[in-house]
Amino acid sequence: METLGIGLYFEDLPVGRQFRSIGRTITEPDLINYINCIGLLEVLFTNQEFRKNESDIKDRLVPGMLVHGFAEGLLSQSAMQYTGFAFLQMELNMENPAFVGDTVHVEVEVLEARLSKSRPHRGLIRTKNKIFKQDGTPILTYTPMRMIKCRSGVK
Repeated sequence: METLGIGLYFEDLPVGRQFRSIGRTITEPDLINYINCIGLLEVLFTNQEFRKNESDIKDRLVPGMLVHGFAEGLLSQSAMQYTGFAFLQMELNMENPAFVGDTVHVEVEVLEARLSKSRPHRGLIRTKNKIFKQDGTPILTYTPMRMIKCRSGVK
């Protein structure tokens, strides 16, 4: 019987392939849960008077790594379920802030694809993942290297 919801295999990700995730709106509870969970109780996120009177950013700013986490969640639900084995390395560049109420999505392009030399039935995939707001403004770009299951390794 076929199982639905399986992610993409190495063979599905040739260099140049592009795809996009669905969107996700960042809510106030998302921000509060994130900053409390990791202890990021910085005044930019917790003190409205500081933002109003001293900060250059007046709106309800969210940490860039929360946005990165949303991107990873959106991709794991659609592209990596059961097939993504390891997040090995990345470079990350913040481009613009994100705020409570923004709806974000990820656009992905495969930059590198090669078979693992040390792990049979595994491939290494590097992508350029660009996260955008609803109006097309880029928020951040990151280039993860992942270990992905090969279809040839499916039993």
